[in-house]
Amino acid sequence: MRRSLLIKDTTVSERAQIVREALGNGGDCEGIDMDDLYDDYIYGLKELAEINMEFSLKHAGSVKAGEMEEPSGCVMK
Repeated sequence: MRRSLLIKDTTVSERAQIVREALGNGGDCEGIDMDDLYDDYIYGLKELAEINMEFSLKHAGSVKAGEMEEPSGCVMK
């Protein structure tokens, strides 16, 4: 059974663990500190979906697949 990731269903320490597990060892992605990106989720200010949507809107189209030499490795697990 999948557990809820919503702020109302998790504690600060659980949310920090969720982010750590999702990012794995890679807390840096193309110059963006991913740990800092998810602080608002960890501290209960924004849901993961809100943060991911804002990130997508801000960075959409800034990197084109044909221009990348290698995959960036920016993947949440």
